[in-house]
Amino acid sequence: MSQYTVFDGHNDVLARLFMDQDRDGVAAFRDGRPDGHVDGPKASAGGFGGGFFAVWIPPQGKKTSDPKGEMKKAKYDLPVSPAMDKSHAFNVAMDQIGILYALEEAGQLTICTTAKTIERCLAAGKMAAIFHMEGAEAIDADLEALDYFFSIGLRSLGPVWARPTAFAHGVPFRFPSSPDIGPGLTEAGFRLVARCNELGVLIDLSHLNEKGFWDVAKTSDAPLVATHSNAHALCPHARNLTDKQLDAIAESGGMVGLNFAGAFLRADGRMRSDTPLADMLAHLDHMIERMGEDCVALGSDFDGALVPQAIGDVSGLPALTKAMEAHGYGSDLIEKICHGNWLRVLDATWKAQPVSESPANVGAERLTPHH
Repeated sequence: MSQYTVFDGHNDVLARLFMDQDRDGVAAFRDGRPDGHVDGPKASAGGFGGGFFAVWIPPQGKKTSDPKGEMKKAKYDLPVSPAMDKSHAFNVAMDQIGILYALEEAGQLTICTTAKTIERCLAAGKMAAIFHMEGAEAIDADLEALDYFFSIGLRSLGPVWARPTAFAHGVPFRFPSSPDIGPGLTEAGFRLVARCNELGVLIDLSHLNEKGFWDVAKTSDAPLVATHSNAHALCPHARNLTDKQLDAIAESGGMVGLNFAGAFLRADGRMRSDTPLADMLAHLDHMIERMGEDCVALGSDFDGALVPQAIGDVSGLPALTKAMEAHGYGSDLIEKICHGNWLRVLDATWKAQPVSESPANVGAERLTPHH
């Protein structure tokens, strides 16, 4: 069986490297991270060609609960994190962006701002990275920071994680639950959508509540995309998308990336590593039937979730593609799911920019990682 190249909709490796202050992040990525999902050696072993590298701001203060432990229960409703201080978020974001650029400088990946660049990287066996922000805490309501981040390569943005921002409200980690929780976009949120459309920045609907989703759907002129979400019909978690939402995404020519987290796959909503690959295939089947073969991809949440032990990390991706083959998916469909559909939607979303493929004028003094 041939190994498929996977371009993935979401990973949290930058945040993991940032939080591990005692280790050289670039060296760990280059040489291998025994406790992590994404690194160079594992990527080579598993056909991982890259994906969306998320800048995510860890909650401030001490943990008051064990989220993954709570999500092993039959029912749970984790408290939403409080809104993040913007100055703190900006500084942490800059540190993580610095790690991303340090990885590029070390030859571990290429930061891509065009679909053609991604395609060339995949063909050459070079890891392709999209600079993504999971939550817009580091962006001010006047959007000056958005323009700055765009100038240094930002091409994908989630307005929220599981806490409110100046722009929108996220859903809590709640099971069972509808995603219809809380109000829609703020006035600043509508401005954010409009500016992202002007720039050609992909708007990620994962973590956004349902009212916010519909506000984006009626406002945005770009394909609707949820980089790492699943089908609510199969797993009634607040983080998952209803069939009506899936229909709207398909009508826009958009995309959903299958999230590998057990809590968003399993009918019982439990975050468990013994989640079978059959649950992943069931979500793919449902989304393909609902949206068509061109609107479904992968959005693993590697380094941010407990994934099925049959996969484990990016080196285990061939287990999923072999399961797809055994399930009856043809090679053309698997290629679409693994990377072709992401290339399509990114090409449709990103505007042609009169700049070099690697963002210019990056202030090196602002992008120096702490480790």
